[in-house]
Amino acid sequence: MSAFVQPIAQKLNIKLQQVAAVISLLEEGATIPFIARYRKDTTGGLDEVQIQQIQDEAKFLKEFTERKTFIEKTITEQQKMTAALQDKINGATTLAELEDIYLPYKPKRTTRAQTAREKGLEPLANLLLEQKDIDLIAIATSFISDKVLDTDAALQGARDIIAELINEDAQVRAKMRRLFETEATLQSKVVADKETAGIKYNDYFDFAELISKMPSHRILAVLRGFLEGYLRIAIAPAEEPALEILESIYVNGMSTCSDQIRKAAKDAYRRLLQPSLETEFRTNLKTKADEDAINVFAENLRQLLLSAPLGSKRILAIDPGYRTGCKVVCLDEKGELQKTDLIFPHEHNRVAAEEIKIKNLVQQYGIEVFAIGDGTAGRETDQFIKKLNLGLPVFLVNEDGASIYSASEIAREEFPNEDITVRGAVSIGRRLMDPLAELVKLDPKSIGVGQYQHDVNQFRLKERLDATVISCVNNVGVNLNTASKHLLSYVSGIGGTLAENIIKYRNEIGKFSNRKQLLKVPRLGGKAFEQCAGFLRIPQGDDLLDQSAVHPEAYPLVEAMAKDLGVAVNSLIGKEELLKTVDAKKYATEQIGELTIKDILNELKKPGLDPRSEAQVFEFANIFSIDDVKVGMEVPGVVTNITRFGAFVDIGVKQDGLVHVSEISTSYITDPNEVLKLNQHVKVKVMEVDVVRKRIALSMKQLVAPSATGQRSPVQRANKLPPKSTELPMNDALEALKQKFGR
Repeated sequence: MSAFVQPIAQKLNIKLQQVAAVISLLEEGATIPFIARYRKDTTGGLDEVQIQQIQDEAKFLKEFTERKTFIEKTITEQQKMTAALQDKINGATTLAELEDIYLPYKPKRTTRAQTAREKGLEPLANLLLEQKDIDLIAIATSFISDKVLDTDAALQGARDIIAELINEDAQVRAKMRRLFETEATLQSKVVADKETAGIKYNDYFDFAELISKMPSHRILAVLRGFLEGYLRIAIAPAEEPALEILESIYVNGMSTCSDQIRKAAKDAYRRLLQPSLETEFRTNLKTKADEDAINVFAENLRQLLLSAPLGSKRILAIDPGYRTGCKVVCLDEKGELQKTDLIFPHEHNRVAAEEIKIKNLVQQYGIEVFAIGDGTAGRETDQFIKKLNLGLPVFLVNEDGASIYSASEIAREEFPNEDITVRGAVSIGRRLMDPLAELVKLDPKSIGVGQYQHDVNQFRLKERLDATVISCVNNVGVNLNTASKHLLSYVSGIGGTLAENIIKYRNEIGKFSNRKQLLKVPRLGGKAFEQCAGFLRIPQGDDLLDQSAVHPEAYPLVEAMAKDLGVAVNSLIGKEELLKTVDAKKYATEQIGELTIKDILNELKKPGLDPRSEAQVFEFANIFSIDDVKVGMEVPGVVTNITRFGAFVDIGVKQDGLVHVSEISTSYITDPNEVLKLNQHVKVKVMEVDVVRKRIALSMKQLVAPSATGQRSPVQRANKLPPKSTELPMNDALEALKQKFGR
């Protein structure tokens, strides 16, 4: 892939040597997290996003080159390759350009133009293209035969040949493509007699919007309605400017032949060009919308996976329910199941007995924290526990995906003798303890933070979400002695098979005491060790460096630092003032440069520091159902999902409310992520309540008091809002609510 270095560097505006270094490392089998963390000096400090971009561009160029080679081979085999044609192919920079050049030579089904050529009408088409002032009828008459019945048939056949010529003209297609890019609209109409069945798409029954300005969620909504058979769609600019382009290229003068060319151009556009480009742009729009939706999902997933962990605590976790009761489990500091029980706190005649049961469990198992699923009966169960006044923190935990986990093969493997309700309660408790370690067991699509996730390219979605999980796991680091195989499988260089081998070996030896023992794991060789060792932590091991993110390859360097300072390595770790005296330049080598040494020094100051924040208890307002929600209320909430059109906020009732993007900030924003993060605690104002359709519209900016000084108000500071005021129209709010609540 060395041939791709220059075009990638030019496109991404990254230095040639940096791109070359990344491509070389990728070809050697290095992972993106490893390159970003431990090869900064080699890449000049490129981050994961830039490295991923280089990898994606290299993949595209590889596919482009393979396609170019195929096209050259095909045309050459047809004995139609010329120096001019080769120059055109060499000059193509996009797949669209390449395919336009190839179009006239591409094997195709029998066309009207081919049929006309077989009837001997190509000379007539060539005469028309000359656009001379000739006796057209007389000329056309000379082409009448047993296959061509009259002059009209002759002229029609000639026009068919010309129409195909126009359609396959790379210059024409390039200009027409630019017209579509700037002026085409996507129009949708309801299919006849489908008004009732397709009522959820009623916003698009008579709809048109420029494709250049159409947001991804509307594109996906219209395309879904089209695929389900409720909408007819068309993608095209106004016809007049399209025909003007064709005539400017092909029509000369006002002769009778010119009139025939005009007719052929119109036919070429309506029958060939417009449908072809519509298909192309529909595909491109879908791809673009998919990528935008996947980006939203990936960012939300990243934020969710990096949610604040509570850490090692003895937890009493509850999976709430009404009729079937609440499943209770007690977990120790490691998340191991100690006890299961069932309580019915929502049956009035059993409340007293259930209170005693909970108090006994708290005392018997030394419970430090309560974790309660936030689904059905969650708020009521939360109130039941708080009324016990046990002085312990109570967390409502997002239980999206817990039921999927409880019925999964992973859960059956972990708890073969427990039913799904027990497994679900354990997952809720563990999710509070360490969200990342628990959520990696789930298919990310089941977590509930996507935008039109079922409509997008599923292969690309999985590819991107897997990369996000890998990035998060390696960013945090993994305890080698407690991690599940599912968590280990996402560590750089490991994967599923090596994860299983690590678990088997750990079971044999009890626990790892140093990183070098990894080399004794079956099939874990030097390359895998290089990739994974720095991301695996061994607390209370033989070497304090093994609990840090310092890579084993840098241990001799740390030892040299300690020796020069006259202290032991253990005495160097955590000593910020002492570490500040170290001159990074002094220890730089060809293998380990200044950037890596600075990372090592920062890591030694606080070894193994978890980059995530700490979990904070949150209190909802005293409302429990949508019937309790009134317009004008100002209530606290938790951000549960972020899309391009707004953020969904849990205010303590079953239905999340929507804060449309135009209602988030008093300053102009185009992406809610500019202001909000998943699980952020915010305060919102209720703007609208639709009890029948179970929809709640919320606002954050309506809480912001005007400030003549330009300073932030207390509410602005709490919601992290800027002081300026530039309002946006509240477009797409209805569509957003429909998406969230199933239309």
